[in-house]
Amino acid sequence: MSFIIRISIVFLNFFMSLGLWAQETDSISRKKIHIPKITESLKIDGILDDPAWQNAPIATDFVERQPNNGKPIPDSLRTEVKIVYNDLGIYFGATMYDPEPEKILKELTERDGIGNDDFFFILLNGYNDHQQSLQFIVTAAGVQYDAKMTNGSEDSTWNGVWYSAVKINDDSWVAEMFIPYSEVRFSEKDVQVWGLQMEREFRRTRTRYSWNFVDNSKGAFSIYDGEIHGIQNIDSPTRLSFQPYLSGYVNNYDGQSEFVFNGGMDLKYGINDAFTLDMVLVPDFGQTKFDPSVLNLTAFETQYAEQRPFFTEGTELFSKGNLFYSRRVGGNPSLYPNVLESEEITEYPARVDLINALKVSGRTSKNLGIGIFNAITEKTYAKIRNIETGISRKEIVEPLTNYNVVVLDQRFGQNNSVSFVNTNTLREGHYRDANVSGLYFDLTNKKNTWNYWGDAEASWVKNIETKFGMEGSLAAAKISGKHRYQASVFFRTKDYDINDLGYTGQTNYINYYGYYGYRILQPTDVFNNINLNFNLNYNRRLEPDLYNNFVFNFNSSFTTKKYFTFGGGYEFIPFEWNDIYEPRLEARHVKVPAYYNPWIWISTDYRKRLALDTTIDWYKYDQEGRGRLILNFSPRFRVSDKWKLYLFTEATLSDKEQGFVSYDGTNIYFGERDRNTVVTSLESQYIFNEKMALNLAFRHYYTDVTYDKFFTLENDGTLTSTNSYNENHNATYNSWNIDLRFSWWFAPGSQLSLLYRNAIEGYENVSNLSFRDNFDYMFSQPQLNSFSIRISYYLDYNRMKNWFKKKPEMEESIGQNSYHAYKNFAHKRNGI
Repeated sequence: MSFIIRISIVFLNFFMSLGLWAQETDSISRKKIHIPKITESLKIDGILDDPAWQNAPIATDFVERQPNNGKPIPDSLRTEVKIVYNDLGIYFGATMYDPEPEKILKELTERDGIGNDDFFFILLNGYNDHQQSLQFIVTAAGVQYDAKMTNGSEDSTWNGVWYSAVKINDDSWVAEMFIPYSEVRFSEKDVQVWGLQMEREFRRTRTRYSWNFVDNSKGAFSIYDGEIHGIQNIDSPTRLSFQPYLSGYVNNYDGQSEFVFNGGMDLKYGINDAFTLDMVLVPDFGQTKFDPSVLNLTAFETQYAEQRPFFTEGTELFSKGNLFYSRRVGGNPSLYPNVLESEEITEYPARVDLINALKVSGRTSKNLGIGIFNAITEKTYAKIRNIETGISRKEIVEPLTNYNVVVLDQRFGQNNSVSFVNTNTLREGHYRDANVSGLYFDLTNKKNTWNYWGDAEASWVKNIETKFGMEGSLAAAKISGKHRYQASVFFRTKDYDINDLGYTGQTNYINYYGYYGYRILQPTDVFNNINLNFNLNYNRRLEPDLYNNFVFNFNSSFTTKKYFTFGGGYEFIPFEWNDIYEPRLEARHVKVPAYYNPWIWISTDYRKRLALDTTIDWYKYDQEGRGRLILNFSPRFRVSDKWKLYLFTEATLSDKEQGFVSYDGTNIYFGERDRNTVVTSLESQYIFNEKMALNLAFRHYYTDVTYDKFFTLENDGTLTSTNSYNENHNATYNSWNIDLRFSWWFAPGSQLSLLYRNAIEGYENVSNLSFRDNFDYMFSQPQLNSFSIRISYYLDYNRMKNWFKKKPEMEESIGQNSYHAYKNFAHKRNGI
């Protein structure tokens, strides 16, 4: 406990000192462009022939950012961008010259996808603070990509409403873009100054050019923007939209069919210029992507990525501190029913239904980010039947539960922030409640050469008793130049528990970490990039104190002039170490022999039709016959600019690994096992046009586990062979998934999707099955066959209110051209 008190005092003093700490920023050269206001609306067609373009100011003199940082753009690739604005939004007309326009790369992808493409990039910052920006990208194929960027961290789940068109000419390609003010956050001032960065990707040579020079040797990309001047007397329109949906499912599982119909709505409302309310009413997530399930033999649960759109869109604030694992909301029930010997469970729900959820997020003109998330899940029961009497009863496996997250993130200077996060879980009745709070800081010195960060977190869990735990870290890193360093310390107490609304993982340890990295800042005669890094980790258990491990790690990456990338590394633990988690019991450990682990990998040039990624990764333990070999092979083939194929296959062959199998209240038993795992997945995309796409996703996971002998774990961590334990833990597990999805964006922001899904899962306590026997066994298991249709329609308030007005009155109020443009753009949500 004295250790925790000392750490707490260190953190308290540090956070108190933050109020006295301020950053002066180095002067960064910023280009400026003064743009005029126009009264008409421009036709967005990729042809810059509207009269307003003729006298528009031009942003030019782009400079290379990658790979030759700072080199002027060649005249043959000169890039000229014209910018104007009106009462509705801001226009960009970019002409990107190319001596061989017939070779311009323009792979067609779905929205928010960039393939083998040339593209034009805009970064807009309405507050001109280097901190919070919006990305707008259009590829030479006409595909849109947009994202939020906060201090260099990108959130591509955000989807804006803007319009673009491209055209390839005899000597260039043109990107014409219109961004309505409803998509840009800016302060309520008569005179606006916005941050602006623009980039061009010349894909044939994989060269990136930026308008304002970006120093790759230090600092975040977003701080190197220029400025737009001249915008005056503009207003942000009302931001209110509705997206109702209807869905229907035909499910057949093990010969039993059911028909399900759902309906609900998403709502978004711009509370003011900075904050947005996002709410989902009666949600339906039945068409989300399947999880890559595995047979988990570790001491920790498998953590799956979030697939549900509401929980992935606009969540950049809620990811602060990694306290919020959204899969907890509407996930598996937290309780399991008490069942008598004469009873059986006839129905145990796999998921808890979500009643509703909302989030409010945004950032003020003073750079204070505020995020509030709240969700309610309904009371959920398991059904239990008495075998002797046939009488059924219900038992709660998840009470009515409220989940809440609050985030405050104050950013200042160019790269600095202090944040507070709180998560809270309240369950109806006398069930488990939880609360977690965290403080975070992230500071960069005025020269953008050193970064300092840390956190202090505390968890309270109240069930039968109250449990309190802590976590904290301090770190410093040199982030500039060829030579870079980092040192950090991190601890987590044994009672730290954020599992009600987060993911805890390992507890009860302290980690000391050191890093040295080397990179080249400019290409050499042979390489475009070289990265080398060395890492040291020293870990100890906190209570009771015990050495855990000492790990040395080396990584390398090299990219040639022809963009062939390769690398490798080496990791080793030089002497016997103590695994403090595998015994699954506090204050126990198991000794593990030293190991060494070399690996190599290659990645070929993605500009080619056929590209390949492959890895060989080998672990060799200081124990006869014990090791693990991982082979990864991932080719990708671009059949055309519309059709592409991705194959992923990985085999993991593990011999004589030792792991936990059982605890009988007195003895902990381990088993020695051979385990072979093969994962194969295939993805194919055919993009008909910018509105229609067909996607195939297939995955088969297979693992075979064979136990040779069993051991009793001794108190000193050694294993003693035993003949008294002979339970069967051999296993064969298969997981098979196929998704075939057709998507049609039939109107702005509106989508029709058809999904066919086939899923099989099988587990059996046998091993060493032949390929044919395993195949026959897998397809003898119950199958899920599902066909679903979902239709959603986007309704914008600014468009809806015009339904009840006479068109001439609207035309008189904002001008005939502007009215038609506004109506057009209101229809263009997520348009390509």
